[in-house]
Amino acid sequence: MIRTLIAIPLIAWALGFVFFAVALPQPMETSPTDAIVVPTGSGGRIERGLELIQLGAAEQMLVTGVDPSVLPGEFQVEFDVPDRVMDCCVTLGFSALDTRGNARETAEWMEERGYNSLRLVTADWHMRRAAAELAEQLPDNIAIERDAVRSEVSLSTLFVEYHKFLAVWTLQALG
Repeated sequence: MIRTLIAIPLIAWALGFVFFAVALPQPMETSPTDAIVVPTGSGGRIERGLELIQLGAAEQMLVTGVDPSVLPGEFQVEFDVPDRVMDCCVTLGFSALDTRGNARETAEWMEERGYNSLRLVTADWHMRRAAAELAEQLPDNIAIERDAVRSEVSLSTLFVEYHKFLAVWTLQALG
């Protein structure tokens, strides 16, 4: 009886981890949304967001979680952003320190602009938790499209991220 009580949650945890690691979210086709939101972090995120904004997939792009020491001109040079795109379409958000902060910063930014849809661009391994945090902060009427950036992630990163996702999921389930 005790073995069963221990084995069932352990098996569920292990199968959950396998699914989490094997079925990573994928990139999506280009489709229009009001905004593109890119949390800073692993490579390829900002480049993907800039590619989409230049293709006209959204009106505006928020890069959330930018280090306060980064100047807009430095960002523009680092990512080779044309003046017209930087001036019209890119907002750098400096208040977020983590994924939950990215979600809060995004919710405020979306509300200020009255947008109803966004494309979240983040790493495949980070997508589930980032989307869950974002959904918690945004009103239900805002559509979140998930556009994962493929990565070569280590097993240890997946292991840590799985547990962070479980913590977020559990806290949200408990209210």
